[in-house]
Amino acid sequence: MKTESQSLPPLTLAAASFAALGSEQRLSVLRSLVRAGPDGLSIGELGERTGVTGSTLTHHLKMLNAAGLVRQQRQGRSTICAAVAYAEVQALAHFLLTECCADAAAPCKDHDHG
Repeated sequence: MKTESQSLPPLTLAAASFAALGSEQRLSVLRSLVRAGPDGLSIGELGERTGVTGSTLTHHLKMLNAAGLVRQQRQGRSTICAAVAYAEVQALAHFLLTECCADAAAPCKDHDHG
């Protein structure tokens, strides 16, 4: 969810972010970057950890970058990738749960509505 896209309706923003996360490989890439923390990983390290390499990894990073979920930065001869959208990922979860059980006939007792 990029900053310049904030004029779009929340449903549109959520759909774009969920679309970027719509593959097991992209989820694996993002999860590895979240685990690595703010320092991120080189593309080589990321490929080793996820098993996604070459043009496939480049394609997935491009999609995650376009959704504003990761950033890439050159450091010498390496490209470092890092997850940057922790708040956006939390907002996606909130988007799904904010109206949990709102239309249920009886209150839901088996889970927390946060």
